[in-house]
Amino acid sequence: MEITASLVKELRERTGAGMMECKKALTENAGDIDAAAEWLRKSGLAKADKKADRVTAEGRVAAAQAGGKAVLVEINSETDFVAKDSNFIAFTDAVAQAALNSGAADAEALKSAKLPSGETVEESRAAAIAKLGENMQIRRVARIDSANTVAAYVHGGRIGVLVEVAGGDEELARGLAMHIAAMNPPHNKASDVPAEFVAKEKEIELAKMSEKDKAKPAEILEKIISGKINKIVNEVTLYGQPYVLDSDKTVEQVVKAAGADVVGFQRLVVGEGIEKVVEDYAAEVMKQAGLA
Repeated sequence: MEITASLVKELRERTGAGMMECKKALTENAGDIDAAAEWLRKSGLAKADKKADRVTAEGRVAAAQAGGKAVLVEINSETDFVAKDSNFIAFTDAVAQAALNSGAADAEALKSAKLPSGETVEESRAAAIAKLGENMQIRRVARIDSANTVAAYVHGGRIGVLVEVAGGDEELARGLAMHIAAMNPPHNKASDVPAEFVAKEKEIELAKMSEKDKAKPAEILEKIISGKINKIVNEVTLYGQPYVLDSDKTVEQVVKAAGADVVGFQRLVVGEGIEKVVEDYAAEVMKQAGLA
């Protein structure tokens, strides 16, 4: 079969591979475009394997939602440049939707979920690696499946939040998700703060006090310490923080005024907890030149 330019173009658009690779794939497979695509896929998988040990600390958080079902998926790349590539963005959006549709609860389960193309997420990931030339990893999945009001919010592709609210409306839930993205409260309410944390903060506050203050009556000293601890607890809880959309009120005041209650939330930040490799290119060049 003749390998025409239009056939090469079609295979290139379908696979994202280079022109010469597409021509070779078609030649090797007697012009059968499906077989050629599979041939390229196998070649792509080999390339992907070679990149598998590269650190992926950049990337994107993508969200998908349908009513009370919502998911966040963190997908990592090696560089911010690829994270902003339209192909990578399309891939992450498709994976998030696949996570929502499949009910996958973690990254491992998500690998076998199907995309509209018929590919599994893992097959599509390998193809994206071959196309964009960087290692990519599907790192984390967060999900909520509830009869309550749910919001999914992503800020700048790097911070994703899911929040579940009993009562209230979608506007409140989205506002709370934006607040959580901005302020990163470690806990929801004061009752969620570990007793060990409170005890340690009391110890620290007491150590910081002057001898004069320490000599005050026990009940006064307790009031002083309690005031300081309450302030600290407010800083580390969603309910205690000033609401970003109305700083004259706390989140608790806003939520209660709406007759609502925050059941819980999840927050993902791209690359958090991953140790980035800092390359010293000058040292590497000197080493290669035998000067170091």
